[in-house]
Amino acid sequence: MAEEELSLFYVASGPEGRDRLLEGCLLGDVHTDAHALVVLRNPQLTARTVEDNNIQPTRSRRPASNMAANSATPPSDRRFLIFFDFDETIVDESSDDVVVQAAPGQNLPGWLKDTYRPGHYNDYMQRVLAYLGEKGVSESAIRSVIEKIPASPGMLALFQFLRHRPPQDFEVVLISDANTFFIESWLHRVGARQLFAKIFTNPATFDTHGRLVLRPFHTHGCLRCPDNMCKQVIVRDYVLRRTQERGRPFQRVFYVGDGANDFCPSLVLGPRDTAFARRGYPMHRLITEVHEARPGEFKAVTVPWTSGEDVVERLRKHVEDN
Repeated sequence: MAEEELSLFYVASGPEGRDRLLEGCLLGDVHTDAHALVVLRNPQLTARTVEDNNIQPTRSRRPASNMAANSATPPSDRRFLIFFDFDETIVDESSDDVVVQAAPGQNLPGWLKDTYRPGHYNDYMQRVLAYLGEKGVSESAIRSVIEKIPASPGMLALFQFLRHRPPQDFEVVLISDANTFFIESWLHRVGARQLFAKIFTNPATFDTHGRLVLRPFHTHGCLRCPDNMCKQVIVRDYVLRRTQERGRPFQRVFYVGDGANDFCPSLVLGPRDTAFARRGYPMHRLITEVHEARPGEFKAVTVPWTSGEDVVERLRKHVEDN
């Protein structure tokens, strides 16, 4: 088996949430440790998790049938898989911050701001949305401020590039700690909803009183991520499931993000894959720190971006080379 037939997806685990990254594997007969998951680029072989010392990778505690915002199985002929974050990646601001513009006086009271606890941001946003409901902020008012969020530089050009590629090129997936209402509202406004085969985010729906009710996406055991969402779990599970459904892995996996919660999923990318980290943002800084402190441990190719055009340039090279 040739070396290029291997794609490695690394799994973080352990009591301190440290990443023990695989140094290598034996070609032909997979040999690895408890922290590594190896996908063989061979249609006759399935992805497997290698376990040792009873150490289990972080798992989602959300039923598989509820994992995606849209349940239809994407076509199986796509060559590449690309994941996008939403806040400060697709859009140039945080939608959770922008929604405050719909509040009376475009501000939140101090007592509400003081309820935030690190690692429990979803709980905090539930209270924020409940407050907006109590103040009579309507669905249309919330939608209006969300729809006005500007796209990140070059992002709509990136969407156009993906939309006009042959259909067998890219399977496009969105993973965000925002919520379904914010994301769907914005994507529909710019005409980009159909680009995404799947959307993984926190569910949010209006109740009978017209209040937007937010719920957590899932629970998990990752010590690095907020309690309602670990994007690494989502990426790993999705790649495994799609590999099984397709009977073969994707040629390459790409991840476009900006935040600290986008660093965690980038750890499961292999050396053939690419982490597009927004330049100067937490994801970029964390990857840089790993490169400097432990050279060789972060396996994916890292491409900093300031514009979606930077992503287009690299993707165009891959589709032409393959």
